[in-house]
Amino acid sequence: MSADNNKKPTNFIKQIIDEDLASGRFDRVHTRFPPEPNGYLHIGHAKSICLNFSLAEEYNGKCNLRFDDTNPLKEDQEYIDAIIEDVRWLGFDWEDRLFYASDYFEKMYEYAVQLIKMGKAYVDDLSAEEIKEYRGTLTKPGKESPYRNRSVEENLDLFERMRKGEFKDGEKVLRAKIDMQSGNLNMRDPVMYRIIHASHPRTGNKWCIYPMYDWAHGLEDSIEGITHSICTLEFEDHRPLYDWFLDQLGVFHPRQIEFARLNLTYTVMSKRKLLRLVQEGYVSGWDDPRMPTISGLRRRGYTPEAIRDFADRIGVAKSNSVVDFALLEHCLREDLNKRAERRMVVLNPLKVIIENYPENQVEEMEAENNPEDPQAGTRKIPFSKIIYIEREDFREEAPKKWFRLAPGKEVRLKHAYYITCQKVIKDENGQVVELRCTYDPQSRGGWTQDGRKVKGTLHWVSAEHAVPVEIRLYEQLFVKEDPEDVEEGQDFTANINPNSLTVIKNALAEPDLKKAKAGQRYQFLRQGYFCADLKDHSAEHLVFNRTVTLRDSWAKIEKKLK
Repeated sequence: MSADNNKKPTNFIKQIIDEDLASGRFDRVHTRFPPEPNGYLHIGHAKSICLNFSLAEEYNGKCNLRFDDTNPLKEDQEYIDAIIEDVRWLGFDWEDRLFYASDYFEKMYEYAVQLIKMGKAYVDDLSAEEIKEYRGTLTKPGKESPYRNRSVEENLDLFERMRKGEFKDGEKVLRAKIDMQSGNLNMRDPVMYRIIHASHPRTGNKWCIYPMYDWAHGLEDSIEGITHSICTLEFEDHRPLYDWFLDQLGVFHPRQIEFARLNLTYTVMSKRKLLRLVQEGYVSGWDDPRMPTISGLRRRGYTPEAIRDFADRIGVAKSNSVVDFALLEHCLREDLNKRAERRMVVLNPLKVIIENYPENQVEEMEAENNPEDPQAGTRKIPFSKIIYIEREDFREEAPKKWFRLAPGKEVRLKHAYYITCQKVIKDENGQVVELRCTYDPQSRGGWTQDGRKVKGTLHWVSAEHAVPVEIRLYEQLFVKEDPEDVEEGQDFTANINPNSLTVIKNALAEPDLKKAKAGQRYQFLRQGYFCADLKDHSAEHLVFNRTVTLRDSWAKIEKKLK
């Protein structure tokens, strides 16, 4: 394969970067991922992480990790730690470039003073409600604040007193003096600083005025020498303000580029809504395996490779759209199929006694760990007279084309023998509690010399050697593709799936699973892909989360499209 064939497809962001490098606007590529530490990162952030770090890597540039910690009321060290762990887990390295907006608070203050001296910023006494009213609407122009024409000296004095803590929260703000008649509402004298008397995770009580995002964003990029500030589409209308602040100050000017954010079916992406799910007990926490957070996906068993592959496949676009969750699951199955070792686990056990199998005999059956990976080797599975199969693999009255077990029918036990059901034992309520079967001693390994065909293959565990495991079966958290599709008076929580988690306490597994470590991933034959839970799994209490089922609906969708 030629080097050209290894290149990633060009998207509009790369075209812009190529043009900037060719024109000499920039002689390097330096990006950043700038999360707010007010919640855990989700799959939408993963798209942005992959985009920013991958672009830097592709152009032999750099990418910073920077926390936009400008609102102490919503930020927490827990979120900072979780974000660092998530970005690192996805496989990206910011080297020594871990920064915080709070690193630049003093510099931002100096820049604000500079704008005041230029007559481009003023201290306003209007309340938040009054500012909103004065701003106007898309069809109604704004009107100037009565405090807009304070003298430079008065503004400098008031701003310094704001910093010293002489005023209450909301009593005053610093605003940029731009254009109250602008067709872009963001340019109608936006607020640059507000008063918040609250302790900051990093600066403590040093500050009681905090910069607004639009003021801080461009300055952070400029100070760090970012060349391409890549944002989601909702910031497109903010770009003129980004440019205005940097141009007025005459500082290094990065280029802001907007792309469509990720929207997924059956998923909410708002951190505010995800926080509600946590606070109101719909999930067990930010890392609940039903959450679209990176920590939740990690705990469920997703791999960083699958998430990066997904981000690569969906690409970047200029307009918003909704991606089918099935594509994310398809990427995951493709990855896990290559790396996950196979094991046998029976979720709903039904006892089987093989009547003609020798008493007290135990055989070790050899099984490949992963047929997709010869390097994964093999393992031994104990086989004995009494085994358990899946209850749903037996029917007393079998329909046509039923290839599993039924009275008089022969099936193959994976890695073991052919067995035939001879007798059904029921309890006093008519419930099937036990099957009596016979086996063909000549069928060891799952085939016979006479070449007879057996269509059904079942998984099983030896009763004597099986280990108990707790299985957690996860479904989508919402019952509708669009969780916001609700009746009047309802919100997205009305679409919570009541069956999003099913816990099975009495499942039985082959004994090799006793060695499973937290986070280890497997394919449970005929059941799906599972992961040993990162929190609750231990050698004494084996707990596995279903990561994804074996059925691949996206592959079927793709086939239909073709």
